[in-house]
Amino acid sequence: MQLLDQQNLRTILSTCRTIAVVGCSPKPDRPSYQVAQYLLTAGFTVIPVNPGQETILGQTCYPNLTVVPHAIDLVDIFRRAEEIDPVVNEAIVVGARVLWLQLGIVNESAARKAAAAGLFVIMDRCLKVEHQRLLAEKDSPGFM
Repeated sequence: MQLLDQQNLRTILSTCRTIAVVGCSPKPDRPSYQVAQYLLTAGFTVIPVNPGQETILGQTCYPNLTVVPHAIDLVDIFRRAEEIDPVVNEAIVVGARVLWLQLGIVNESAARKAAAAGLFVIMDRCLKVEHQRLLAEKDSPGFM
């Protein structure tokens, strides 16, 4: 798998502008909703993926990645580790560039499969936290 460093994260966050949030909840108290809301506010195009919903945060919600009618740069997953494999297969099919497993989610075999297909893989990290951290770092005095 690819080496995860600050420069790779910065590149991902500056070039991946369309993010599918798999397992996005319509409930404001859920982390998936809060992350999707943050990403929208930060200027990303957010595609909620949840088979039980029609819209979330005013965005059309899709039942899976394969029916999303436009390109997806990054797939941010809020699902249990044992439920990741089908999502990885879909991410590969739709040509996503990055697979991001949220904080607390680790699935080594799914990560290997995604990496073998050419996706950059990030596990057990919160996309919102990383975006905030890197932006704060970028805006801090002394950043080059």
